Amino acid sequence: MDTIEHEGSVTRRSFVKGASVATAALAASGVVLDGMFEKTEPAYADEQNQETSDEKIVQSHCSCNCASRCPLWFHVKDDEIQWAQSEQEAFDDDPNGKFRACLRGRSVRRWINDPDRLKYPMKRVGKRGEGKFERISWEEAIDTIATKLKETYNNYGPEAVFINLGSGVYSLTGRPFPRLLALTGGYLGAYGTYSAAQSTAAAPYMWGANSASTYAAIQDSDLVVMFGDAASDMEMGCTGESKHGFSYQHRTNTKAKYIHIDPRYSDTNCNSNDEWLPIRPGTDAALAAAIAHVLISENLVDKTFLDTYCIGYDEDTMPESAKGQNKSYKDYIMGTGYDKVEKTPEWAAPITLIPAERIKKLAHEMAEAKAPFITQYLGVQRHSNGEMAYLSICMLNLLLGVVGKKGCTTGCTTGAYSFSIPWITATNPCKSQISVFSWTDAIDHGEKMTAKHDGVKGTDQLSTGIKFFVEYAGNCITNQHSDSNRTHDLLQDESKCEFILVYETLMTDSAKYADILLPDIMRAEQKGIINDGYSGDVATCIYANPATTGEKFERRSSFDVCADIADKFGIKDKFLDGKDQEGWTKQIYEGARAKDPRLPSYEEGYEKGVFHYRNPKGYTPALESFIKDPEANKLKTPSGKIEIYSEALQKVIDTWEFDDERDVLTPVPTYVPGADSYLDCTDEYPFTLCGFHYKARTHSSFGNIEVIKQATPQEVWINTMDAEKLNIENGETVSVFNDHGEVHIQAKVTGRVIPGTIMISQGGWRNADMNGDRIDKGGCINTLCSWHPSPLAKGNPQHSNVAGVRKIS
Repeated sequence: MDTIEHEGSVTRRSFVKGASVATAALAASGVVLDGMFEKTEPAYADEQNQETSDEKIVQSHCSCNCASRCPLWFHVKDDEIQWAQSEQEAFDDDPNGKFRACLRGRSVRRWINDPDRLKYPMKRVGKRGEGKFERISWEEAIDTIATKLKETYNNYGPEAVFINLGSGVYSLTGRPFPRLLALTGGYLGAYGTYSAAQSTAAAPYMWGANSASTYAAIQDSDLVVMFGDAASDMEMGCTGESKHGFSYQHRTNTKAKYIHIDPRYSDTNCNSNDEWLPIRPGTDAALAAAIAHVLISENLVDKTFLDTYCIGYDEDTMPESAKGQNKSYKDYIMGTGYDKVEKTPEWAAPITLIPAERIKKLAHEMAEAKAPFITQYLGVQRHSNGEMAYLSICMLNLLLGVVGKKGCTTGCTTGAYSFSIPWITATNPCKSQISVFSWTDAIDHGEKMTAKHDGVKGTDQLSTGIKFFVEYAGNCITNQHSDSNRTHDLLQDESKCEFILVYETLMTDSAKYADILLPDIMRAEQKGIINDGYSGDVATCIYANPATTGEKFERRSSFDVCADIADKFGIKDKFLDGKDQEGWTKQIYEGARAKDPRLPSYEEGYEKGVFHYRNPKGYTPALESFIKDPEANKLKTPSGKIEIYSEALQKVIDTWEFDDERDVLTPVPTYVPGADSYLDCTDEYPFTLCGFHYKARTHSSFGNIEVIKQATPQEVWINTMDAEKLNIENGETVSVFNDHGEVHIQAKVTGRVIPGTIMISQGGWRNADMNGDRIDKGGCINTLCSWHPSPLAKGNPQHSNVAGVRKIS
């Protein structure tokens, strides 16, 4: 592949040619490709859902936090899954109406059959993080958990109990711990997510709520501009075809022009040969501001639209509290407000590394398009300045006046069409909440965390730090949380967090920090229902049966174990409420069906196995009803309109406390560099370091599958010119380092990443000797990521980092 990576660019033709040569070389060397993947798993129409005399086929699903969550049919023999199969028949007249599982979904059996799966309940016998455990009985495990939980309630109250994020399980009854802890006394709640904290926090100030068209709108578009949206990496499986995802729309609408703005030339570009505009990470808002300057200065904005539907574009629609103060968005862009800097393309060019002439051309392309589809994905907002960046991109659609029109969107992250089915839960009596990203701070100094300084909700100040910590179906203690070494050091002090419960299927890096470690049953080994992911215009519900026995060795379902813990509190009957796990599944499902008549009955669903419902309108342009009648369909903002200037956000700015001058919020969308931006690069750390989603894993799920790791190695992407300066060769192991830690990882020397930036895919499994050199040899980017939260959401800033790279001699 080195032959195609030269002079900072790569073409689709040379890429395909290089791939063919590499495949031929493997064949010539005697490597049988099918052998890499054990049994060859048929991928297209010749697959047959036919049972043999010694094999049965079981309807199931892939249940991780993925945009697809595909239906699967497992071929089972002697209580072991032999191979997985995708959907065979189109669910409607669309010939593309088949849900095709990706390489991850087809590897679920490898996860289930992994010889290193946890088998017995265990307790820690070494230090946290050492991974030293001894086997115990379920009775001892449940007694210990219940005793520690009672002690925590008695000594500290419910704010000391916390359930950490875990997205490795999606099912109606897949997460019973919130119900258990709500009934035993309550727990400290969490808001936001690691994926979308900044957009979730920022969007309500402008829109009232996140709202965007689905990819299906592309069919009516003549220009598609995607900020950080690498659909081929993020949305594999069924969303690419049968759900009318990006890949489908791209092939059906060949007349539109497609432009991808991204630090990395992703597989989406490789598959399409679209135009790539490489941009420095974290500077998307600067590009949006410069485009806005062209549109405004050349009178290309839709002033009528802005005056009718928006607040705060210019002085004409400013709220009374801000009139006459040069605080409008137009003032910011034209250099008459805020920082008094005119946001010209010449200003943005050295920031974004996109030439000024190309910025001007992009602005004209947007203005000349009849139906521009300008969108962004979540990587843009997963920065320390993510809130402002997210809203800045939305401004382009507002300036052009295209919101609510066919072929267009709002600029928010692409929308979805799906069924809304809740999970098992109960009302939490504790109303205190922290940002989901702030739990390490809540362990370290929770009693000092306040609403104005730390974004605490439901109370002015926490009364205690976290003492009882639950991690279920997740790897977010260290692997998926920023600054893994800081977290390790924090958890060594057992006087802070006194007890950690981890419930898992494998010995992940996070599992090594458990005081009690429990062995889970995979969702594919249980009966249950799951709705689809979050993209496309086909809503899906999958009705799964257990593929295998599941309870091998001493593995148990989390639902049954939570019932046993409830029993120690004398509330088992209350927890069960007269229903076993299947009974709860049926009740939750039928409750959702009563509100959504599209869904079949529980019995009909299981008879079908999988149920699809295509949007009868094809798609609905975001905010179409609001644009048609803004008085009858007011938004959930204070004014009922789109608020470019937000008085509510200004109030946050006036009352919150910020310690770092880099934590900047403004009431209109602006470009702020944020913490750990390119401006923080030094001679020691000359690179911006950014992460990205990768086809190898869903976050860290499937990170244990050896065949996937062989096919998609964990690498640091470094530009050819940067590598030459450092004398780094493609494929050699290098050190990536900064103040947070050090990673030894294979170098991918390529023209597919912008110079001055290095990139590592998120989710690689951390592998470090924390009693030795602490060097991570697993390629976990969070070893190097800052824990400094974003200013409004207090969210995950995983893509804002600086680092150095060196050869390992």
